[in-house]
Amino acid sequence: MQGKKNYTEQLFKSFQLSQRVPEDNFYRRLKDLLNLQWLYSETKNYYGTEGQQSIDPVVFFKLILIGYLENLGSDRRIINTVSMRLDMLFFIGYDIDEALPWHSTLSRTRQLYGEALFKKLFKQVLKQCIDKGMVTGRRQAMDSAPVKANASMDSLKEKEVLEDGDDYTDELQDNDEEKSSNRKTVSPDRKKSVDQHHNWKAKAYKGMPKGKSLTKEESEDHVRPRFVSNHTHYSSTDPEARISVKPGKPRQLNYLAQVSVDTAHHVITQIQSDYANKKDSQCLPSQLKNTITNLKEEGLQIEEVLADAGYSSGEALQALVDNDIEGYIPNFGQYKNSREGFSYDKENDRYICSQGKYLEFKKIGQSHGDLYKMRSYRSSSKDCGQCPLRSKCISKSNFKKIEDTIDKPLYDQMYARLQTPKAKRMKKLRSSTVEPVLGTLVNYLNMRRVNTRGIRQVNKCMLMAAVAYNLKKLMKWEQRKVQIAVMAMKKGKESLCFYFLRLRQSLAANNANPHIPFFCNY
Repeated sequence: MQGKKNYTEQLFKSFQLSQRVPEDNFYRRLKDLLNLQWLYSETKNYYGTEGQQSIDPVVFFKLILIGYLENLGSDRRIINTVSMRLDMLFFIGYDIDEALPWHSTLSRTRQLYGEALFKKLFKQVLKQCIDKGMVTGRRQAMDSAPVKANASMDSLKEKEVLEDGDDYTDELQDNDEEKSSNRKTVSPDRKKSVDQHHNWKAKAYKGMPKGKSLTKEESEDHVRPRFVSNHTHYSSTDPEARISVKPGKPRQLNYLAQVSVDTAHHVITQIQSDYANKKDSQCLPSQLKNTITNLKEEGLQIEEVLADAGYSSGEALQALVDNDIEGYIPNFGQYKNSREGFSYDKENDRYICSQGKYLEFKKIGQSHGDLYKMRSYRSSSKDCGQCPLRSKCISKSNFKKIEDTIDKPLYDQMYARLQTPKAKRMKKLRSSTVEPVLGTLVNYLNMRRVNTRGIRQVNKCMLMAAVAYNLKKLMKWEQRKVQIAVMAMKKGKESLCFYFLRLRQSLAANNANPHIPFFCNY
């Protein structure tokens, strides 16, 4: 007989979420694991004594946490999703007939709370992982990933250094001739930045007729994305976002996420936001300092740091030396351990060529846009004039010049360490540790794009993504411990049954009474 279900909506006589949500449900187990009662005292100073009641701080953080666990990209989607899920309602402490907070409340509350509160939540979860034995702290792997800002390339505007170039010229003339004491004095740094701005602008619009206004198509072709730069343009929507690009990907406004991961069980020990136009090597000292602080508070100490070549710089390597940490960071591409045909005389600080001529130390200068300080060594034009290797060595020049970074001893030390068998293992360990973590954060924990603006607000989002990641690791760890305990009990029961079975067989063989109480299912 064919069945047919007729639906008639009626009032519930008795309904409890606690009875409907299974014991092994993720959010039910998370509710028992995560204690956020300390938030009430920490957020008390953000509110007054009058007016309407705010959203419960615990409810707010649980809703935000759901957004990252479920990879929900907006506050509106968080509220819509929670309203349809019984387990999520049980997790945040709401009944099925209670109205959830308005989605804009989440945005306003996120901006209200300070960055330190989000950092404390991250440290609380990290402490739970450390207490469970998931973090050793000894070896940390570091890497970064771009995170798309909440701003479009269409929001870019050209920086205005001075409104009128003629006024700037007059200002310089008046300053030189000291004709007027009422005008502002133009500092050398400001003059340099203005000149650089105009040089970049001239290069970007090279070939365009002077005074011509660009059409929309020409503007997109000549300004975006080919000629825009952080030096000449900024986002009117999010001024702290920076233009960055990776090979094979479009140029866009991004932030930079710096992550430290413990190699023992892949727990995130530090995450922070930075400007997307900064190099990883510039971020490493700050990242290292914060990671050390997080672990030192729990009595752990870093001994080794693993990173890729993007973190290689004199400043970064010196930070490792200052903190007595052994690093495994490949040297950047322009580093040379030795010079073919030249040997270095360390005692006299000079190079000696294959013909026995000296390249004496001359000066310390700047290189690569004033980023690196270089030691310059030069030969004498008299020595190179009659050299039989001149055409191959210096070509049309009159002398041979060699430049080394002033941090070459640090690079040499790192180069020697990277030749060991351990370094090859560390390279594989780094890629298998931190790269999957970044992939999980970006693809599954809502860190591909932030829905806030400003670097402080972005840092809050990254911290919550890391909290969600560590909580999932902690949940799996707890579940794994239960499974191991069950297997151990089962194994012990099987061993006991095997013992009684052998005993009964032995008694039967000796014509003894084999009827021994048996409690096993054999």
